[in-house]
Order: sequence, then structure tokens, then C-alpha cells
Amino acid sequence: MQWPASRTVHPDRLFLDDLQNTILELANTISQFEPVCLLMKGSEKRRVGKKLSKNVEVWDVPTDDLWCRDSGPLFAVNSEGRQCVSGITFNGWGGKQIHENDARIAGQVAARLDLPLYPSGLTGEPGGVEWDGDGTLLAHESCWVNPNRNNLSRGEIEARLLRAYGARKMIWAPGVAGHDITDDHIDALARFINPEVVLFQTPFEGDTDVFSQSARKTLAILREARNAHGRHLEIVEIPSPERTRVRSNEFVSSYVNYYVCNNAVLCAQFGDPATDKIAAETLQTLYPSREIVTLNIDPIGEIGGGIHCATQQQPKVT
Repeated sequence: MQWPASRTVHPDRLFLDDLQNTILELANTISQFEPVCLLMKGSEKRRVGKKLSKNVEVWDVPTDDLWCRDSGPLFAVNSEGRQCVSGITFNGWGGKQIHENDARIAGQVAARLDLPLYPSGLTGEPGGVEWDGDGTLLAHESCWVNPNRNNLSRGEIEARLLRAYGARKMIWAPGVAGHDITDDHIDALARFINPEVVLFQTPFEGDTDVFSQSARKTLAILREARNAHGRHLEIVEIPSPERTRVRSNEFVSSYVNYYVCNNAVLCAQFGDPATDKIAAETLQTLYPSREIVTLNIDPIGEIGGGIHCATQQQPKVT
């Protein structure tokens, strides 16, 4: 995980305090199930270290913002069976935000862990790709086939993504460019539960905004798609919340932007009793052997993301 530190990115001191406290709570909660590494400058550790649980290790790595899913390392396994990092260049979502520190994080983590880093030849963010663990990728074209990141054909971008992830099949949906900082990351809309099941957050029937229209196109494509084994996907739909605590149009209220950790799933709750309950119960059905933990992460939603966006897992390699 990464520490949100930049006053240029977050000039409101009171909001930054709320955001940092949310990251502390998230890190401490995850640490009940697995070790957490939190990246921050040493001076920040001296300020907040006592608020962290003993299972949260702090590395002295300067950060700008919290989005470890996007600027952190994408772990993979090379042909020798050794863990490595697939190097995807982070450029602040197409130059939309300062990223002097965050652009270096993947390489710094790889070096600290003594892992080889293989450049993919791509600019972008792992939060813009959903991976089923068995050969299939899902992504919106809007955040990859976009000159603010890559001046390459869709075919070449696809080939490089497949190599970076060790996958065989790509499912593309159009997405929406230019309406949010990410250019419509897929991980706020659709997530693989396993290679044959996708969890999808359905927009309200009457909504006609560009993201709702895009979501319906993505859903239609998923209903016709086949995975790397040639099998159709089962789509499990959950509703979007109606009555959230934060009413801003920019607020991201995604239930599917959850994080799966050892023995648990961490999911956001937004203050809508009905849909919060549906989301938690659906996740419990889909992950029956894991504890479902729901958290208020509203400050992260206010700046366009969720729990999945704020985390990046390092899988165990045997």
C-alpha cells in the first residue's frame, strides 16, 4: 500500500487527514489477515507509526498518492518459475496528476525484493486490467488504447498485456475516455470471481450518463464473451447504492472494487442499508470460505477509487 502524502495533490489539510486515517484503518484491517507493507517517507513513519498495527511494515519509499494498484508492482512468474515484476510505466493516468515519486515505486519495490523487472513496453495501470488467474484478461480500451499512454495499435497493446500477465485471451470493451482521471478503469465495474464467473455492478435503469451507457455496453460484451478455454461467462449482478453518505457526482461507490486477502474479502459500505446488505451477502456466497469485512472508505471514494485501487497483492510463489 502507499501513503497519500502530496499537498499538491491533496491541498485540503483536513481532507488529507481523513484520507490518511482511512488508509491507516484499511492497512490495519488487512494486517489482521496477512502482512502489509506500507510505503511512506521516514518522516511520515515517525509521525504515524504508533497508529499502525505490528503486522504493518513501513518501507522508507517516498510516495505522492495512495493508488498502489496503479503505480505499484505487477507481480508475475518468469519462465524459470521465479517471481518477477512486469514493468508497466506509470505516467499519472496520462499526465493528469503529478507522479514523480509514484512513477518509481514499482522499480523500487522490485529492487528491494531482489526481483527481476521485465519492461512490458506499455504505459498504464494494472487497475485498468482484470485478470482471471487462468489465461483471460478484461479491460476497457479507453485507458490503454489511448495516446495519453500508448501510441500503439490495439493489437500490439493486447499482445504486450498478454505477455506481461502471462495470459492468452483478451476481452475488450470500449470504456469512456476523458471523463475521469483513469479513463474508466474496469476494476470499479467488473471483477473475475474465478475463470467462469464475473461480478458486475449494474447501473440504475434510468441513468443515461456516459459511465452508465458504457457499463451496459461492457455487460453486453461480457454476456457474449468466452474465456481463454472457450467457455461462456456467468455474470452475477449487484445493484449500485442509491443513498450514499457522500452525494457528490464525482463519488465512486463501487462494491466490486473490493480486495481479496488471506481468508477475507474487504468491501466498501456506503450507508445504503439495502444495497450494502446485498453486496455483503453476494460476496459471502461467492467467497464462502472467507470472512466478509465491510468498511467506510468514503474519503477514497471522494477522490475516485476504492479498496482494490488502494492495494496491490504479492502472491506467494511455490
